[in-house]
Parts: sequence; structure tokens; C-alpha cells
Amino acid sequence: MVAFRNRKRKFAVKPNALKKQSNVDHVTGEKIPKSFVFSRGKVPSSLKQLELDLRKLMLPHTALKLKEKRRNNLKDFLDVAGPMGVTHFLMLSKPKSVPHLRVARTPQGPTLTFEIKEYALASDITRAQTRPRCPQSLFVNSPLIVLSGFGNGGQHLKLTTIMFQNIFPAIDINTVKLSSCERIVLLNYDAETKIIEFRHYSIRLHPIGVSRRIRKFVLNHHVPDLRSLQDVSDFVTKATYGSESEADEESATVSLTSDFGRVNRASMKSAVRLQEIGPRLTLKLVKIEEGLCSGGVIFSEYDTGKPTKANHGGGDHEEQAIPEETNE
Repeated sequence: MVAFRNRKRKFAVKPNALKKQSNVDHVTGEKIPKSFVFSRGKVPSSLKQLELDLRKLMLPHTALKLKEKRRNNLKDFLDVAGPMGVTHFLMLSKPKSVPHLRVARTPQGPTLTFEIKEYALASDITRAQTRPRCPQSLFVNSPLIVLSGFGNGGQHLKLTTIMFQNIFPAIDINTVKLSSCERIVLLNYDAETKIIEFRHYSIRLHPIGVSRRIRKFVLNHHVPDLRSLQDVSDFVTKATYGSESEADEESATVSLTSDFGRVNRASMKSAVRLQEIGPRLTLKLVKIEEGLCSGGVIFSEYDTGKPTKANHGGGDHEEQAIPEETNE
């Protein structure tokens, strides 16, 4: 009997099968900002989940499945960031009792260090809602960015404004498609407490005067059960099928310039609904450095008068550049 030997075939991926994201916006012609979100040092499991939530928030121009190891230093991330066109780093750490978030511009800085006073994961936000809604289609496009309360501050607030404005792609109001505006990131600064509230919402538009039942019928194409009704008009006029309990306030309505979906038409007024999808952060700016986690200190909330240790080697001791914490 002749024995046949099974040979394993090796499959090669064709070069044209690998899709690469463009570094330049084909509409505005500007460079698209991209980001890495990773942690430094040993962090608890809740902060690791916050890292994943922030990666999802930064989609689509971020590395969602970035693999990191404890032995990786900052220089390792920089070596990879250059060829991939990465412009920003978001780094989570917990040097002492308070976790920190550092937002840095690559490759030469500046670096903004925030204390995370409080945070809630996206899963916590979902569990607290009666009707959570967070489809994957929301993350096809980048979120809009809205900054409130940063206009009347000092130089450190201006740098914070510029950093967060440039971390997401710019939009052209004359060419932007309404269908691509499905998420919004809101940062609100309180001048008295010096606290920044960081929120992430999904945007939904509902036509005014159209009941929820009609909207669901149009969007989902489900045939309604009319057996208990005498006439088709009862489906529209019956009280239980009326509009939502929330009143359509004039301040929350917009007139669309183009059609949005199947039910929102340009000739109609639509109500804007924001639903939080997380994560939620309460931040406090404590330091701004000129370089990437190093260099001269531009701003320090806890200025003790001591010289700041700067890390110029890109090693594993970046936490030396974080200011000493004080009990308020």
C-alpha cells in the first residue's frame, strides 16, 4: 500500500489585501491625528479596562489591539509610532494612590499630566441605564469635540484646549456629512474647583411630531401587530403609541440641512438626544512639560519649589516627572 504524505500549504497575504489608513484627510487635506493608548507601570484591573474604553473612544484612528509588555519603554512606542503616523500618546499610570492620565504630542511634546479624581467605566454607564444603546457602527467615525469653560483661563488652559482640539480630526462644516456625526466628547472646566469633567455621548436625532412606534416601524421594517385594532389609524392615534414622555424643548431642536437616516428629513425639525456611553472621567491638570514626559515644566499645580527630575532617556522611570501629591 502506498502511503500518502499530507503536506501543509502555506498561504501568503497579498500586499493589496492589507488596507492601510490614510494619513491625510481627503476632504480637508490636513493630517489625520492618530493615537496610542497604553499604561505605564503596574496598574489595577479597573485601570486596564479604562485603557480599553479609551481606545474604543479614540476609534477609528487608534490601535485598538495594541500589544504592550511591561519591559517596553517609551522609546519602544516612539519607534513604532513614527512609521505609523501616530501623533498622540494617552498614558495611564498609578504612581501612588491617585491614578494619572498623561496626554502627549509625539515625538517632542508637550505632555499634559492629569490626576484622575474619579472615573466610571463604559460598562458602569451601561448598567445604570434603562435602555443602553452602543452599537459598533457608532465608532466608524471620530467623535466631535466640545470644550466649555476653557476660554478665560491662563496659558495652561490654552495649551490644554489646543491639545484636545488636535487629538481628533478637524471637520469642515461645509462638507461634513451629518451621518458621520454620531458621537461627541464634552470637556467642561470649572474655574473654581479646577476640575475637568470628561464625558462621552452618542448623538441621536428624532423627528418632532413622529411617535416612537412609527419611528421603529420605519427604521426596522417590522410589520406591526394590528389584530387588536379596529383600523390602521388606531396604530397612529392610540394613546399608548403616542410620542415620547420627554418634551421636545425648543432649545434642543435643530433644522437639518440634509436628510439624516430614514425618518429625519431636511424639511422637518428634529430633536437632539444625547446618551452617555462612557467612559466618564473627572480630571485635574497638575503639570505641563515641554517635552515628551521630560523637559522644562511649563505649569505645575503643586509647585513645591523643588527642582523637577526629568527623564531624558525614555526608560522605565517616567513617573519621576509627576509632581508630589498633597492632601487637600
